[in-house]
Amino acid sequence: MSHLRRLGPYLRAHARSLSLGLAYLIAAAALAAASPWVLRYAIDDLGENLTQGKLWLYAGALVSIVALEGVARFGTRMTLIGVSREIEYELRNDLFAHLSHLSPGYYHTHRIGELMSRATNDLSAVRMVLGPGIMYSANTAATLVATVSLMAALEVRLLPVALAPLVVVAWMVRHLGRMIHDRSEAVQQQLAELSAIVQENLAGSRVVRAYVQEQHERQRFAAANDEYLARSRRLVLIAGGLHPLIVTLLGIGAIAVLWQGGAMVARGALSLGEFVAFTVYLGMLQWPTIAVGWVANILERGEASMGRLLAILDAPVDISDDEVPSEDASWRPQGAVELRGLTLRLGQRDILRDVDLVVPAGTSCAIVGPTGSGKSVLVGLIPRLLDAPRGTVWLDGREIRSIPLRSLRSAVGFVPQETYLFSETISSNVALALGDADSPPPLERVGWASSVAQLEKDVADFPEGYETRVGERGVTLSGGQRQRTALARALVRDPRILILDDALSAVDAQTEDKILMGLREVMRSRTTFIVSHRISTVRDADQIVVLRDGRIVERGTHVDLVAQNGFYADLHSRQLIEDQIETE
Repeated sequence: MSHLRRLGPYLRAHARSLSLGLAYLIAAAALAAASPWVLRYAIDDLGENLTQGKLWLYAGALVSIVALEGVARFGTRMTLIGVSREIEYELRNDLFAHLSHLSPGYYHTHRIGELMSRATNDLSAVRMVLGPGIMYSANTAATLVATVSLMAALEVRLLPVALAPLVVVAWMVRHLGRMIHDRSEAVQQQLAELSAIVQENLAGSRVVRAYVQEQHERQRFAAANDEYLARSRRLVLIAGGLHPLIVTLLGIGAIAVLWQGGAMVARGALSLGEFVAFTVYLGMLQWPTIAVGWVANILERGEASMGRLLAILDAPVDISDDEVPSEDASWRPQGAVELRGLTLRLGQRDILRDVDLVVPAGTSCAIVGPTGSGKSVLVGLIPRLLDAPRGTVWLDGREIRSIPLRSLRSAVGFVPQETYLFSETISSNVALALGDADSPPPLERVGWASSVAQLEKDVADFPEGYETRVGERGVTLSGGQRQRTALARALVRDPRILILDDALSAVDAQTEDKILMGLREVMRSRTTFIVSHRISTVRDADQIVVLRDGRIVERGTHVDLVAQNGFYADLHSRQLIEDQIETE
């Protein structure tokens, strides 16, 4: 159970509540063990001299013991199960916090559906260890100690006959536990695969329908579901058979006790009350012994699930503030960006090579180049979505890793190629970076950013205006509206550095001209990076660089680059021809 040991810090944080719960449990076990002992005296005493007073005395004692036992068991469940829920809450928060700090590269190699399965199904399996697992393990131990001790005090000669099946049960649980663990892990893995297929189909439902692949996807899901059913059946075959085997062995033990104990009562070696108490104690051992198998199943499932959670929790955070000094509250970025001899290797190839670039504060820099030349990677290094080698990226003369991530990213407004909107209102999506999501967004600021992004007129046509919900990933908006919403979201925080990574690709030429006209005023007071394939988008930039195969091969103003007759001039000529064809 090496993986479950990692729960130690969570358990220690709730040591007081756990101690209280275990105290309730021990009291409940002691009271349960007291009932047969009272019953023993009641049977022997009432058999010799039955009186109304004695009947009321013993009945009252038994009722009181049972009532107190009920209170103790209620306290046990409320305390221990409550602790398991609190630890589940803390573990879920820690898991989500770690997921939120992992770099984008982690999500490129792990499917979202699988991660969601681990955060739900596996976390529930771990909670079962913390709640019922701990409670029934402790209850089994306490009940065994109390019951076996009292059974020995009643008649030690019957004890080996009664306990012999328990030895077999312990061996059987140990032997089958490993099989349960392996099959539980296989079931959880297949459930993650099933969740991933569902998530991919829901997210890509338009693509599936466009290519008429509904039948294929149903078959793929059915095949994965069949495998999940087969693995679950193999698990049930072992886990489900464990309980009947334990009950059968206990039944054999009960028959042996009845045979030998009855003979002892007949010979007068054992009183009837003692024999009845002994058989009641033997019956009390049935559930704890059965619980051994059930708890073993819970522990093995929890061990497998905790291992899968630790695979996430132990994943290294590639981009962090671990080596950054305390934040300087007086520091305010000006926006001067410099790249010095930047070479970035991802996987087996260099994405960027020997890049030197100086972008003074308050100026604009456009980046153009063919697909795969490293444009998006380059601008992603500025807010540290990817980490560049030390000493290669500088902001206002400071090495970028020496700036706390929160301060750095608060200074950057970023519009990525892939626009993502949350299933909230338009105003909530635009005001995402302004603070508390539960507070009403500042409509004046949202309106200004939307007007610059040419989104205001579209919003006015919506029945609920800025309170219109955009649906999953903004599905109710067009591609151009989603891009303009993302642009407004970047502008609303008034960043010192604005990064537009092909942010106007889905916008028509007329709307693009209006947006660029509004951006000119905004760009005067901040450093701006523009990645685009359109000459119309980049031509007014203070400097333009051309990336090819990760290298800067051309740089200058629009006029300079057209005169060089290189890649940029060729791109400009082709777009002029396209514009002429469209106007004819």
